[in-house]
Amino acid sequence: MLKKALFAATALLALAGAAAAEDLKEFRVGILGGENEADRLRNFQCLSEKLPAAIGVEKVSFFPAADYDGVVQGLLGGTLDYAELGASAYAKVYLANSKAVEPILTTVQTDGATGYYSVMVARKDSGLKKLEDMKGKKLGFADPDSTSGYLVPLVTLPEAIGAPVKEYFSSAGFGGGHENLVLEVVKGNFDAGTTFASGVGEFKDGYSSGNLRKMVDKGILNMDDLVELWKSPLIPNGPVVVRSSLNDDMKAKFKAFMMDLPKSDPACFSAIQGGDFKGFTEVNVDFYKPIIDVRKAAIGG
Repeated sequence: MLKKALFAATALLALAGAAAAEDLKEFRVGILGGENEADRLRNFQCLSEKLPAAIGVEKVSFFPAADYDGVVQGLLGGTLDYAELGASAYAKVYLANSKAVEPILTTVQTDGATGYYSVMVARKDSGLKKLEDMKGKKLGFADPDSTSGYLVPLVTLPEAIGAPVKEYFSSAGFGGGHENLVLEVVKGNFDAGTTFASGVGEFKDGYSSGNLRKMVDKGILNMDDLVELWKSPLIPNGPVVVRSSLNDDMKAKFKAFMMDLPKSDPACFSAIQGGDFKGFTEVNVDFYKPIIDVRKAAIGG
């Protein structure tokens, strides 16, 4: 009798959970740190207009985190339904709980590539012209969970400079996100710093997309003030991820909405992505396995 009662109670809880999933009223969007919070909220606000009707919720709520880890923890805790991550931040989520989120889409550059680059920039008037000039200088990274701003430089720079990062540079620190890092370089608080760029187009324009381009478009950076010292190998574009426990119908509707966004609302798509892109393409965890393996080997979970 007791077993039957426990079974019935468990079944009811399962049904209640399923009903709650089907009856989601609020869709929660996590927004990575790295630039001014007001700008981030403004860029994503367009989703609140059409997305609720498209996926069947009453409202879309936005949660801008102070840094990358804020969104990572929200995804791991199940308090966020969607976010756009860098590959390393996704790897951190995956290594902590491989079932927490699903990568479903990634952006395609205007040249058709599904990758981007880490670039090291310095002040043009600093006298630094190439990576070798940075020996004994102060290097800035963007964020500990950034692919382009930390993981890829940490792993690939030693081969380029012939020494470990901690031995080659006089010191290395974090700038508090991509935007702030570049501002710190401009101020002279770092001799150079690593950020992300599409690598498509011209450096003098901030390339076609990425942090430099976003800063130029906002009027807070003049590319004439910077010089590029180094560019990484191609990095996989970060994923659009959704909470794995979302019901399949909502996942499908959300994916369809995002896939159509470049055509249905180009301005919204451009605002969210921060520059010029061709659109989205479908991905799964296999696309990010190399970054997952690199992160696990280099800095753990």
